[in-house]
Amino acid sequence: MRSTAIMIVGVGGQGTLLTSRILGNVGISTGADVKVSEVHGMSQRGGSVVTYVKIGEKVHSPIIEKGEADILLCFEELEALRWIDYAKKDASIIINTQRIDPMPVITGKARYPENIVERIKAEYENVITVPALELAKAAGSIRAVNVVMIGVLAQKTDIPEEVWIDSIRKTVKPQFVELNIEAFRKGYNL
Repeated sequence: MRSTAIMIVGVGGQGTLLTSRILGNVGISTGADVKVSEVHGMSQRGGSVVTYVKIGEKVHSPIIEKGEADILLCFEELEALRWIDYAKKDASIIINTQRIDPMPVITGKARYPENIVERIKAEYENVITVPALELAKAAGSIRAVNVVMIGVLAQKTDIPEEVWIDSIRKTVKPQFVELNIEAFRKGYNL
């Protein structure tokens, strides 16, 4: 089993931590060794949040250094740009096309960078853009953006869809399971 290093990047409130738990449960379900590290920024204020997940036969540390991520799962465009140096040149980079202005942009002290996706695509081959906010709305809740993104990621693996859905059932609160499965399928079928 080849080791896979996944970085989940977003802003506070986007569900990066739940995403890491779902991915961890998927890894455990396949018999892999899994390590997860949650790095909290100013998450309660919409600040940057990053989570590391490593899955493999034997994983010694969850920490991912620059140039080591096999998958960069980005819940927001600016966060993709902020953390892109952590991706391998052949990494799968999955970017939600949603824009969430950080406080310096809101207050007028900074400008939101332009052409983020195009800049990343100029340097990396395997870039997938996802209208995750629209798909989450269609599934029934804008809070399900993270599970839409998991669906897109799952489609790129050889792990059966049912393993992913079972992990969602095990991880998500019972009252939100069906909504999240619907969001997962929207991403999976994209």
